[in-house]
Amino acid sequence: MKKIKWLVFVLTLLMFVLLAYLVTNNKTLFFDNFVYSIVTINKVDFLTGFYKFITFFASEIMVVLISLAFLLIFKNKRYGLFVILNAVNIVILNIILKLIFMRDRPYDLMIITESGYSFPSGHAMAALGFYGFIIYLIWHFNLRKRAKIIFTILLSILIILIGISRIYLGVHYASDVLAGYMISASYLILYITLISRYLKIRGDIND
Repeated sequence: MKKIKWLVFVLTLLMFVLLAYLVTNNKTLFFDNFVYSIVTINKVDFLTGFYKFITFFASEIMVVLISLAFLLIFKNKRYGLFVILNAVNIVILNIILKLIFMRDRPYDLMIITESGYSFPSGHAMAALGFYGFIIYLIWHFNLRKRAKIIFTILLSILIILIGISRIYLGVHYASDVLAGYMISASYLILYITLISRYLKIRGDIND
């Protein structure tokens, strides 16, 4: 299992590096246009409203509210602090990467107004990095296995839909979203590894 984890880490990191290279050299135009045409093949008011609603779940406000909820609701404050630290890490990493690549957004495609650079997508990073970590925590909560599976499926669907929403709403290229997922997956593996070691030392988990 550990070998698979680190294999995924290497592959996702390499995929991000490849995407960064392609974006820097303006070689993602066909891919970005193709995905955008598929995602927006049925551009109707209902879908526009739906994706505006979905994209909100990776907004700064929602991430802050959920982080505070973890800190306030659960007796074990460590989990709440882990969630907050994770959110802060993702924001900082995204800011650094955007300042490095400084890719402009697809302003001519925007349905909603967004500012700042485009690569990688902050919402995609928050979707996988933030909700992915919550999935990890769910499997350490005292819940029935069926509930854990249901929550995992629902959050996984949300992660995917958030990425699609950014493309549909025209605020990111598909390569931005894919890169956001890739770098966030690499980061999440490292973060979960560190948290798991800490919890193991504390005796909260056995593996």
